[in-house]
Amino acid sequence: MARLFLLLLFSLLHSSVTGLRRSDFPPSFLFGAGSSSYQIEGAYLEDNKGLSNWDVFTHIKGASKGNIDDGSNGDMATDHYHRYKDDIEMMHSIGLTSYKFSLSWSRILPKGRFGGINQAGIKFYNNLINGLLEKGIQPLVTINHYDIPEELQERYNSWLNPEIQEDFTYFAELCFKMFGDRVKHWVTFNEPNLLAKLEYFIGGFPPNRCSEPNGKCDYGNSSTEPYIAAHNMILAHAKTNNIYRKNYKSKQGGSVGITIHMRWYEPLRNITEDHLAVSRALSFEAPWFLDPLFFGDYPHQMRQILGPNLPKFTAGEEKLLKNQIDFIGVNHYQTFYVKDCIYSLCDIDPYTSEALVSESTERNGIPIGKLTQDANTYVVPSSMEKLVMYLKERYNNIPLYITENGGLLGYAQIPNISTTVEEIINDTERINYIRDYLTYLSFAIRKGADVRGYFVWSLMDSFEWISGYTIKYGLFHVNFKSLKRTPKLSAKWYNKFIKGYEQIEIASEESLEHMVS
Repeated sequence: MARLFLLLLFSLLHSSVTGLRRSDFPPSFLFGAGSSSYQIEGAYLEDNKGLSNWDVFTHIKGASKGNIDDGSNGDMATDHYHRYKDDIEMMHSIGLTSYKFSLSWSRILPKGRFGGINQAGIKFYNNLINGLLEKGIQPLVTINHYDIPEELQERYNSWLNPEIQEDFTYFAELCFKMFGDRVKHWVTFNEPNLLAKLEYFIGGFPPNRCSEPNGKCDYGNSSTEPYIAAHNMILAHAKTNNIYRKNYKSKQGGSVGITIHMRWYEPLRNITEDHLAVSRALSFEAPWFLDPLFFGDYPHQMRQILGPNLPKFTAGEEKLLKNQIDFIGVNHYQTFYVKDCIYSLCDIDPYTSEALVSESTERNGIPIGKLTQDANTYVVPSSMEKLVMYLKERYNNIPLYITENGGLLGYAQIPNISTTVEEIINDTERINYIRDYLTYLSFAIRKGADVRGYFVWSLMDSFEWISGYTIKYGLFHVNFKSLKRTPKLSAKWYNKFIKGYEQIEIASEESLEHMVS
């Protein structure tokens, strides 16, 4: 009976899904791919670059392999610093209309505002931006994507100290001065909500601060420090956007946004308690950072649960914060069922424990979607439409970009010792993944959501933080011995789709099964 219903649903949806093409997105819609400075640039001490926190973190060696799964680091990475011209040609070859990349803070300001400006770093990014524009590729520039000068950590504990707000705004304003005549899309932070958790709640990223039961760290307090760090990031963003609007926007004509990591949640049970659990879990995702930047304060669920552990904004800060954002960037990869843990017994996962919910990937023994190679990540394309509509309603349909999807925690390739290069390059499952998520994104656009771009993560295989080089997310395969780049099937499909040759014929059977469930 269920199969018959699925076939009926398939036929009903066929007319609305079949034939989805590039032309179903707005003409100005940006199709791009992304990267970050530490993950691809290499040249970690070249041309007067200073040490970053990740340079230090990846070189710490413990009793076994140190902080990175394969004992590696980003000293060389993909050597983008020396190969950026070829990489621009690579982007152009697949028809990208935009490229999301980040600036290395320590390459431009080796010691933050306590030292001089590194002109070699300025020159590198000028050359990169100019090269992109020459090929018709719009730069979407992230000012901070995880890495910061080690000097700021050692001098005053980085994000735990309000002083970093001054350092960040100094860096951002320098970037506006140096590059803003050509850059029209600025992102202050990439995934600051996830970063605060990874650095100060779970403690897996530098400076490795946390407290039990969330993780095992030598220092830290998971109950307070993630929210202190986030507080400083939020204020740093607001002050940066205020500077841009007052001093640069009228001359440069750009916009400033922030990119948030956003899971989607569904109620495990169709009961009031689990629907409220979804609301709480979501409030600790995007609204944690976005509510202050729209309304001047944190979500009320966070205030109720965290109490005095959640910092307060002064009256002057609340006034500064409101409406200090031009667009939202969203990085989306995962969807979970959640269960209430206020009135129910739970095994709480550290990631969602502060929202008083527990997460699950199954309901009545049925997975939430198709399992990827990542053991905790399932393909649930309909979540793309749902989260976009959630943000549309909550934030008055502000312009939105999907700044990461299709790779990290979404459709990673995790090769083993017997995996061949041919198997890595023939990533057909990832094509299906990108296609299905784009399908549901188009549904949200049809419903009036002001979505202006979609970026695949990532442009090429690269250094993937604590996983090192053990997993591969790129549209281009990188041989890390020769550093040769080879397009995967997903890159070729993306090229055809962007150019209007490829249509999305139908959402995958897995996504239809999820809709039935």
